[in-house]
Amino acid sequence: MRYFKKLVGDRIYLSPRNAEDYEIFTQWLNDFETTDYVGYSGKLMSLQGEKDFLESNNNPEATFSIITLDGDKIIGTVGLENFNYVDRTAILGIFIGDKDYRSQGYGTEAIRMVLEYGFKYKNLHSIKLDLVSFNERAHRCYQKCGFKECGRWRESKFLNGKHYDTISMDILENEFDGDWIRNKNQ
Repeated sequence: MRYFKKLVGDRIYLSPRNAEDYEIFTQWLNDFETTDYVGYSGKLMSLQGEKDFLESNNNPEATFSIITLDGDKIIGTVGLENFNYVDRTAILGIFIGDKDYRSQGYGTEAIRMVLEYGFKYKNLHSIKLDLVSFNERAHRCYQKCGFKECGRWRESKFLNGKHYDTISMDILENEFDGDWIRNKNQ
């Protein structure tokens, strides 16, 4: 697989997401250790289904694969979706699919780069996300990146026989601080 260094950080780079990675995405999206945390455990993903999804839902605006600088290994995905150019808003989505790279700061680095890209290159004003309330690791990561809780939908996610809250968080452009993209010229 060929990846392209669109946004380069300290340990990773973000490459435009490619439908040719459908096999690894299918593996990740059929693993409860991944899907429980993104709220998709009740869905099945086939190879063809994921291939079709990646081919038809690759947002050319800002959907990326997360690739290690050391070894060019794909470890997850991050992106901004549902762009509203009138309100200057988008929604952030991320997961680290490779278990060996979780809880080591790779997600934080990817989020910071995509936030900088969204605010400084795509002219966004507000970026939002939702997470399942038991995902404390993600909650801490989002707070570290500057997101603030802005709402809660009580018992809206059903998972493994229990209901959990959905937490909504957002960050405004004037709350974002950082210089995380290493390969820019300006």
